[in-house]
Amino acid sequence: MEKDFTPGKPQKILVVDDEQDVVELVSYHLKNAGFQVRTVTDPNSSFEMARSFLPHLVILDIMMPELNGTQICRIFRADPVMKSVPIIFLTAKGEEADRTNGFEAGCDDYVCKPFSMRELVLRVKSILRRTGEHQVEEVKSLHVGEIILDLERHQASVGGRRIELTLTEFKLLELLMQRLGRVLTREILLVHVWNYQAEIETRTVDTFIRRLRLKLGSEGERIETLRGVGYRMAENNSHPRAT
Repeated sequence: MEKDFTPGKPQKILVVDDEQDVVELVSYHLKNAGFQVRTVTDPNSSFEMARSFLPHLVILDIMMPELNGTQICRIFRADPVMKSVPIIFLTAKGEEADRTNGFEAGCDDYVCKPFSMRELVLRVKSILRRTGEHQVEEVKSLHVGEIILDLERHQASVGGRRIELTLTEFKLLELLMQRLGRVLTREILLVHVWNYQAEIETRTVDTFIRRLRLKLGSEGERIETLRGVGYRMAENNSHPRAT
């Protein structure tokens, strides 16, 4: 999807922090500075919100339960839509090692709590000015072998034959095709496809993989199992499923 850069329209900032008072404070000052702001206090919902909101910049806390900011940052950097969106870490962890870990995870700037709101707003403006009006290249369809995934129409076909996929199956196949040749652990799949819902177990991933393979027919052979690790989609389907 593509961001709207119509002159006069505010740039979009996503704030992810489990502390409600911090979220409200940051949101208030960013809105006063002319930005459009969305906030997330549940880190497990951050990826879904980011993909739907398509922010120009993300402000991300590090110390959060279940899914911390460093993990979220790495997930964003591995995602084709979010990989280039600037990220500012906003955190109480201010040691040199913490900063190093943050930059290694892929953040663009690092602001320590307690912080000056004026400084934070200036840093946001500076990064957006430096990176320009970041645009996400619109991806309308994915092609792997005989598999075509039409992202606009939400349709899938194999060898020209339309196949019916559930929403979850479609999201799972989309992720596998986007990360062609790369190993995806069950945990990564849970984060991206199921939004890391607590009631979802890792064996659920295996069940959906089996269903997806069946629907893809012979092209289902592309989805390889790496025992004890996870799954990947191969560029050709001559490999055995289990390795």
